Amino acid sequence: MTAAQFSQNPRATAVALKAYRNIADNWALPARQAAALVDMSPGKWRGARRPNYRGRINVDQMLRLSALIGIYRSLELYFDTPIARSWILLPNQGPLFAGDKPVERMIDRGLPYMLNVRHYLEALLEGH
Repeated sequence: MTAAQFSQNPRATAVALKAYRNIADNWALPARQAAALVDMSPGKWRGARRPNYRGRINVDQMLRLSALIGIYRSLELYFDTPIARSWILLPNQGPLFAGDKPVERMIDRGLPYMLNVRHYLEALLEGH
């Protein structure tokens, strides 16, 4: 199944959005940031937060959801829960962040940057 087909599959969309709703809650993201990370308007995000959401998402949004789920997973595996849950909102001196908060950088720089963050965290897990 291609990314385009996956993003148009209602079941796949429902599963990805449910996972991200839980992640956004665990990260205590304000609605504005949660929406921006997945490139949705605040209104569309309010709708997408509902368990019975039947709307469609585009390929970019599905890829963002996938990247964010991967970031979350890596953080949960690498750090203790309190740090894993707050990491995205804390200023970070790591090589990708230059003192900025990861959430701000990912919002500003979009999907390619999210994928860089995901790969960075996966490399930490692998001991690189």
